[in-house]
Formats: sequence, structure tokens, C-alpha cells
Amino acid sequence: MIKKLLAALATAAMLQGAQAAETIKLGVVNIDSGPYAVSGAFVNDGAAFAVEQLNAQGGALGRKYELVTQNHAGSPASAIAAASRLVEQQKVSFFTGLNPSGTSLAIASKMSEMNALFIDATAASDDLTGKNCGPNYFRIGITDGMMVNSFREMAEQSGIKSWDLMMADIAVGHDTAKRFTAAMEQSGGKIGKTLFAPITASDLGSYIAQLLEKPADGLLMYYPSSGGIALIKQQQPFHLFEKYKTVLSASMVNEILIGAHGDASVGLWSAQSYFWGMPGERNAAFVKAFEERYKRKPTYIDTDAYLSFQLVHQAILKANSTEVPAVRAALAGLKTDTVVGEVEMRAADHQLLRPLVVVQAQQAGPGKGEIVMKSIEPTVKVAPALSPECKM
Repeated sequence: MIKKLLAALATAAMLQGAQAAETIKLGVVNIDSGPYAVSGAFVNDGAAFAVEQLNAQGGALGRKYELVTQNHAGSPASAIAAASRLVEQQKVSFFTGLNPSGTSLAIASKMSEMNALFIDATAASDDLTGKNCGPNYFRIGITDGMMVNSFREMAEQSGIKSWDLMMADIAVGHDTAKRFTAAMEQSGGKIGKTLFAPITASDLGSYIAQLLEKPADGLLMYYPSSGGIALIKQQQPFHLFEKYKTVLSASMVNEILIGAHGDASVGLWSAQSYFWGMPGERNAAFVKAFEERYKRKPTYIDTDAYLSFQLVHQAILKANSTEVPAVRAALAGLKTDTVVGEVEMRAADHQLLRPLVVVQAQQAGPGKGEIVMKSIEPTVKVAPALSPECKM
């Protein structure tokens, strides 16, 4: 009898030890082709750096983290397939990734049945934390509503009342156009032309020609990634941007894309979730460690992927568990100090409340531009309103 008891205790100890040795898997769903692929490496680096740092600190609950990546071609169907492989085959319960709003909406619609948490670092459509919100979807990145709030502030400071809009024909492009138009009309401004172009269009000459015809005083553009590079380069011979007093852009003028612009985007303004020059000791330490590891400054995409896993880690510690329901409950309402300052994961819609950074492209030498941080918009000014359509 005693031998059987000792054997049972030994077996239990072995099982506990094996369970403790199991890694906590964190996933990345990434796009490796098409116009968004240019940003994929930054998501991978930010996620990998988070896992390295968390493991150097001992991991969580006596276990180390493991990074698992699934790539896809960028369509909603391929995104769902990649997320399914990550969860069902690789047994990942928490993942982030590079996804525009269309693929994020597709993935988010499947999260409850997958029994996993999607911590979105990149998609901006307000619908994700509005009518399409869900208990297993959390957004780290900024929304188009937050972006428009920052644009409204910049428009007021410029004093410009008439605007043309040049938008990618995608969900977030339409959302941004609708919100910016409403904001300008409320403040006594007006919208001239509103153009939507396919994000994969190779020749944007017809759109540039339309903008050149009786331009407004200001231009707002949302044409991201490689499409934005094409637009900026193709307008240069026509000096399109010089026809406007102020040009605002979203996901077009940043430290990732500026190298491809030369000096064609000099003078353009934008707002983004992070810039390496943000104040604070925590950020300074992060920038130093990241630069030592990757020989470059962290971009906003690196940082938001990094932040996704940092917040999951905080939720796991708070919950003292890696079970999805427990981590979900701990993440909703979480308040913590991060590299971007104090943040809060709003419990009602799972949107991270955080500040924004206003940046501008400036001349850095003959044929070269650089991104300069101009100001930080505090959370209270840019936080999106809670949508009444969000029903968890």
C-alpha cells in the first residue's frame, strides 16, 4: 500500500514537473506578400524581442514563453486559415500580428469558437471595437477614430477649413473619410473632393490629376504601405503636395517608409501610436536594449507587437493562470505603465487607451527625408468614444 502511494506521488510530481516545463505559446499571424508585407518583419522583430525579454525575466508562472508564427497572403480567408493553424495545430491561445482591418475583422469573427485571444497590433477600423467587437478580441493599436481626433486637432491648429481626401478603397479608408468629413463639418469646414483608389493600383495618375484640378487648402490621405510609397513618388513630378497649404497622412509618413520616399514626402504630417523619442525611463531602456539587439531604433509597429505580448504577460500574472477565460478577464480593464506611458485596456470594448505622437517628414540632406516627433497628443484628447453598437 505504501509503495503504491509513493508511486502515485512520484507520478503526480512528474506530471507537475512536465506541466511546469511546458512553454506558454505566443503567436504571430503575419502577411508575407502583397502591399502590407513591407511591415511584416517589424511585427516579427517586436514580438520576438518581447519573448526574449520576458524569458530573460523568468517567463511567467514558472514557465518560459515560445513564439510561433503563421504567415498568410493577406486575404480574409488566408488570415482565418493561418489563425486556425496557430490555435488548433500549434496550440496557441494568445496571438497578435500584422493585419489590415479586413483580415482582422475576419479573424475576430472566429475568435470565440477558437477559444483564443487575438491582441491586434495594427488594424484601425472602429468596427472592430464597435459593432463587431467581441469578448476574445483586444486592440493594442490605434483606431481610425483616434487618428481622426488627432487630425481634427491638427486641422484646428492650421486654421484650414477646406479639405480634399485621398483614401485607399478599404474599410479603414472609408471610416476615416466619413469621420473626418463629419469633424470638419461640425467645425465649420467643408470637404471638396473625396477619392477612393484600390490599394493595389499601380498607376495613380488619374487620381493625382483630379486632385490637381482646383485643390482645396488642405489634403488628407490614407493610402498605406507600398501603395502610399507609390502615391508619394508618382505625385512628385506634378508637385501635388505643394498645391496644398497642409498635407496630413495616415500610415504613409513614418520611420518605416521614409527611406523609400527620398525627400518626396518632406513637409507631410502624420500621427502614429509610438515614436522612439517618447519621454520616460522605461522607453529609454527599451530603445537602448532594442537598438543593441537589432542595430536600429524600434518603429511603432515593432513596439505595438512588443506591447501586445507585454500586456498578455501582465494579464497572465494578474490571473495567475494561462486559461483563456482567466486571462481575458484579467486583460479587460488592465491598467499599467508601459513604454508609451500609462495605458488602460478599456473593459467595455477592449480598446487600449493610449496617447498618440504627431510627426512630420523633414529634409535630412539632398534627396533624403527623416521623421521628426513634433508633439504628443494625450490620451484624453484622442481617446475614441465608446460605441453604443459594441455588445460583448
